[in-house]
Amino acid sequence: MPRMAFVAAIVVLAIHVIFGALLTISDTGVRNIGLSDQLAIGLIGVIITGAVLLFTRPRLRVGPAGVGVRNLIGERVFAWDRVQGMTYPDKGFSARLLLPEDEHVPVLAVQAWDSDRAVAAMTGFRELEERYRR
Repeated sequence: MPRMAFVAAIVVLAIHVIFGALLTISDTGVRNIGLSDQLAIGLIGVIITGAVLLFTRPRLRVGPAGVGVRNLIGERVFAWDRVQGMTYPDKGFSARLLLPEDEHVPVLAVQAWDSDRAVAAMTGFRELEERYRR
């Protein structure tokens, strides 16, 4: 997912900067387009690029203190006494950290379309779970 987000961010930014720069080169029929409009189009591209780059943030950390899950915004750390495991739902696109009382937290760092990397992440999680769970 981070690779696709970087490519998408570059494409979005390039499109906005290029269209902003080319806006007054030819006769578009509109006479009131100025430098502020061109800069605004570029700024909109920067804002959208920032939103797309949020998809590079997901991370899963496993250690003696517990499991840390960082999705798009914020990170939450769950102690091992609260973690019941991690699984993929039947038709889901990302893994889920299982918690007591049928709660779960999506783990966007482990995506189904990552195929071999997702399998390796799940295997690594299970090995670390065995090591750190009391």
